[in-house]
Amino acid sequence: MRFTTAIVAACGLSVATAGSIVPFERLEKNNSVLLIVDHQVGLFHLAKDWDATLLRNNIVAHASLGKLFDLPVVMTTSAETGPNGPLPKEILEMYPNSPLIKRNGEVDAWDNPSFRAAVRATGKKQVILAGIVTDVCTTFLALSLRAEGYSVWANVEASGTTTQLLRDTANMRMQGAGVNLGSLFGIATDLMRDWRNVPGAAEVMPYLGDFFPAYGFIAKLHAAAVNNGSLIPGEAGL
Repeated sequence: MRFTTAIVAACGLSVATAGSIVPFERLEKNNSVLLIVDHQVGLFHLAKDWDATLLRNNIVAHASLGKLFDLPVVMTTSAETGPNGPLPKEILEMYPNSPLIKRNGEVDAWDNPSFRAAVRATGKKQVILAGIVTDVCTTFLALSLRAEGYSVWANVEASGTTTQLLRDTANMRMQGAGVNLGSLFGIATDLMRDWRNVPGAAEVMPYLGDFFPAYGFIAKLHAAAVNNGSLIPGEAGL
């Protein structure tokens, strides 16, 4: 009996593992749409798993990917005339001509016919999204998009929720459904592919300087070293 149970358990593990495998897929800037989901000024205060200043930076950085890579952008809000409020002004000013779907009841944005139509109208099959809160706005939409056959990249740095436990649980749920969990740096460089491309170093370096200073300062350091043109004793041998 114990032997049989062990075999069943092992087989079950194999099936579960095999079922969770999603083929590797590269982001294609010409086949991608950027979704800005419920990053509303009221809902922002529910995101307790991030430092508020860092999350605001990441939300604007997420929105800026559309400008950097000339992606079609679809925005949506939930009950924005109530306590949730509108999207931040700086994001609205980025995309005055992009679709902004104002939902009045649907929790999952995909349940809104106008939102579905706006996403489908782009003709893109790869979706980059982030939203507040991670376990509802981001997760529900990501799972619905997967069910519709889209490839989905969830920007984990521009989504926030009330606790780290809820964030981690939501990310595991999305990952189990084949959603790609990505960082700002990872998504940006995958879209770029090669520093010699356009957009490439000339366009992406300033973006990183604004939104990913850990890398931007590496470039600043190199530029400063080249412009200063001198080494202190001992540096030449390092």
